[in-house]
Amino acid sequence: MINFNNILTSHINRFWRREEGAVTVDWVVLTAAVVGMAMIIVNILQPALFNDGGSAIASYVAEAAQR
Repeated sequence: MINFNNILTSHINRFWRREEGAVTVDWVVLTAAVVGMAMIIVNILQPALFNDGGSAIASYVAEAAQR
């Protein structure tokens, strides 16, 4: 007779001892952290970049139109 409890326990123990998936999880977490930090930085800098850049472009266009 097959003892399914021993087979299941064996599979669970083998699953917990493996480390290949841990590297993938580390990379996913690291990548998510980098993307999250980039999004925060863009949100902080976006108003200053677009407002100052837009006014600078507008002044260059106005100067060019006067020439």
